Amino acid sequence: MPSLANFADTPKISLLYLGKMNINKVINCVHKFRAKKGVTQQELADAVGVTRQTVIAIEKGNYTPSVLLALKIAQYFNTSVEKLFYL
Repeated sequence: MPSLANFADTPKISLLYLGKMNINKVINCVHKFRAKKGVTQQELADAVGVTRQTVIAIEKGNYTPSVLLALKIAQYFNTSVEKLFYL
């Protein structure tokens, strides 16, 4: 952690930029990956051990999965978590 003496030399994020970011909601591409692979919500749910309703909630952005579930979904699609979920 930089000391306060070196604070002026540390990079800073623009407050204007932060104002445009939606830091309270995780964006996801689960629906896009699922459609590309040609699987149903039920097939994805069964593969990662959740209900179809959970998959629906994730795709709608009403539910943010746990790290473990996000990793399982990423593994199912053979991709990284970062490609599926982002701010």
